[in-house]
Amino acid sequence: MAAATLDGNKVLSSDGKDIGEIKDIMLDVGSGRIAYAVLPSGGFLGIGDKLLAIPWRALTLDTQQKCFVLSMTAEHVENAPGFDKDHWPSMANQTLATSMHQYYGSEPHWGRDPFNRRDDLGVAEIPAGSSDASKAGGLKL
Repeated sequence: MAAATLDGNKVLSSDGKDIGEIKDIMLDVGSGRIAYAVLPSGGFLGIGDKLLAIPWRALTLDTQQKCFVLSMTAEHVENAPGFDKDHWPSMANQTLATSMHQYYGSEPHWGRDPFNRRDDLGVAEIPAGSSDASKAGGLKL
C-alpha cells in the first residue's frame, strides 16, 4: 500500500465519531517503521486547529468501514496534546514521544519486538503460496 493512499483516510473514535482525516504520516527513519499518523483537530476550515500525532499502533484498520479506528472516545481525543502546524515538535525527544504514547495507550514503536512478524498495519504476514496471499494486495481505502 502506498503511503499516499493513507492521506485523507477517515479516523473514527471508539464511540463512532469522526475525529478527522489523516493529513501526514511520520516515519521513524532509523527503524523504517511508521511512527505516527498526523490529524488536524478542532478549529474551523483549517483556522485555529491543532495537529495531533497519534501513534500508528493506536489505530486499527477497519476494512468494512474503510477507515481507521482509534480506541478512545471523541471527548478524550478533544483533550489530546497537540501542536501548531508551523511548530512541529521533535518526535526524537523520547520524553515527549513517551508521553504521547501513554496518552493514547499504545506501546512505543521503538519498544516493540523486532522479531514480531507483523507489519505496521497490525496484519500478520501472509506466507507466499498461501491461499490468502492473493487477497492481501490491492487494498486501497
